[in-house]
Amino acid sequence: MDTRTRFVFLMHPKEFKREKAGTGRLTHLCLPNSKICMGAEFDTHEEVQELLRDPGHYPVLVYPGPSAVNLSLPQSALTPETLGGRALLVLLLDATWASARKMLRLSTNLQRLPRVMFTPAAPSRYVIKQQPQEGGLSTLETVHELLLALERSRLDAYPMPGQLLSLFQQMQDFQIRCASDPTLPSYRKKPYGDPRTRTVSKRREYIK
Repeated sequence: MDTRTRFVFLMHPKEFKREKAGTGRLTHLCLPNSKICMGAEFDTHEEVQELLRDPGHYPVLVYPGPSAVNLSLPQSALTPETLGGRALLVLLLDATWASARKMLRLSTNLQRLPRVMFTPAAPSRYVIKQQPQEGGLSTLETVHELLLALERSRLDAYPMPGQLLSLFQQMQDFQIRCASDPTLPSYRKKPYGDPRTRTVSKRREYIK
């Protein structure tokens, strides 16, 4: 699915090596105008530095906080006029929340970027992983919400909003089938529960 926005997934090495079915990787495969950059810090990451130096880019970091522009608001501060003809470059930290905070702390080039956020239209649909707090989403769901907000702000077009969520559900359905098969190593005696009924685990902090 083509997008005017350039998406860059800043993937922690643990995520890159261990999560072969991670939603960041799946989202990247859906979006030709995206790339994965692996690292724990990005001040010395030449590929990321080159993207940030490109005068044709308007880079922003997806990260919540009081200084972040909420793209879900009707009068968002980020508009086509703000870009001034530049391509929007969206950087997302793809890691556990604990690792994402550390990645940001170690990367002064990311700290200097304008931040954007959004108000989720729905709770996480992630059945096979637990979010650490209300409003937490997988990387794929985050990009889905961002594209909805960018379309409302006239910053991009999102002609197939069901595509990402459909693939997300197919991925989970496959993993749930594997988890219910007692002949496979991934078998779970206790099936996955409804994510809306779970209590937040203080020991497991996921951004995806």
